[in-house]
Amino acid sequence: MTGKPSGEQRIGLLNGFAAYGMWGLFPLYFPLLKPAGPFEVLAHRMVWSLLVVVLALIVLRRWRWAGELLRQPRRLALIAVAAAVIAVNWGVYIWAVNNDRVIEASLGYFINPLVTIAMGVLLLKERLRPVQWAAVGVGAGAVVVLTVGYGRPPWISLILAFSFATYGLVKKKVNLGGLESLAAETALQFLPATGYLIWLASHGDATVLTEGPGHAAMLAGTGLVTALPLICFGAAAIRVPLSTLGLLQYLAPVFQFLLGVLYFGEAMPPERWAGFALVWLALSLLTWDALRSARRLRAEIGRPAAPLATGTTSAARQAESVAAGPDPVDAKP
Repeated sequence: MTGKPSGEQRIGLLNGFAAYGMWGLFPLYFPLLKPAGPFEVLAHRMVWSLLVVVLALIVLRRWRWAGELLRQPRRLALIAVAAAVIAVNWGVYIWAVNNDRVIEASLGYFINPLVTIAMGVLLLKERLRPVQWAAVGVGAGAVVVLTVGYGRPPWISLILAFSFATYGLVKKKVNLGGLESLAAETALQFLPATGYLIWLASHGDATVLTEGPGHAAMLAGTGLVTALPLICFGAAAIRVPLSTLGLLQYLAPVFQFLLGVLYFGEAMPPERWAGFALVWLALSLLTWDALRSARRLRAEIGRPAAPLATGTTSAARQAESVAAGPDPVDAKP
């Protein structure tokens, strides 16, 4: 990546800012879709996202993967799991935004990297360095503080974090590109979503038919809102290092948090500030450790006379991967 021309890196950074900026500004869009309920919005997002992504694939002429995928039942099963998990993520996020829980939703994406690391230890038997253990411990402490402050566990944040982390884990096993993965997942979601919209219409509850063409256009726009950040992220991913993308990923929850506090005026009592401060401390430790390990890896690769120990290489690569987080191209809210 260091060999990329400065102009290419600048384009990559601009696309990265655009992608994460759009994801961070999602709380401004979903309230415009009222009086549509969260399930109607979710169904429209599934339907229109498929149409937008299929159009993009037609333009790019990228269809060979579809035939290969249909001949691999195990990968299809994983795609089905990913489709179900991301449907939960999207649905909970839409509900949270439209019910004045933007701050709690942003917390979910702040703690997601910590949940991803914890799942790596529990499910993949990965080994953590002391700083990573400290970050996970501080993050767990933050959840305890927030639970005491809320009087209940922060369920919205936890569901968003765990569903996103699970989605990232499944996507790594599927090993399919962003556009292709989104096309496959929304293809599986298409029939249930269409069936639900038909059911709503048959009961006279489909706002797309009763609230005018402007409302219908906004619902259809959920497809573009889903696909456009994905396209920008793809342009960024091939031009900037993973460690840079790892830092950029925090823009989305930062924007969501600021919108919740400054625009929507949601409450931030002292115990909630304390919980968020602990989460930010944990993320600072995690990011510092990941960037330090990534720099160490690049320095040692530049010394061919001193071969790397396998464990060191694996740990450093894992660090840079953790800094970038799970592939977020179509999993973002």
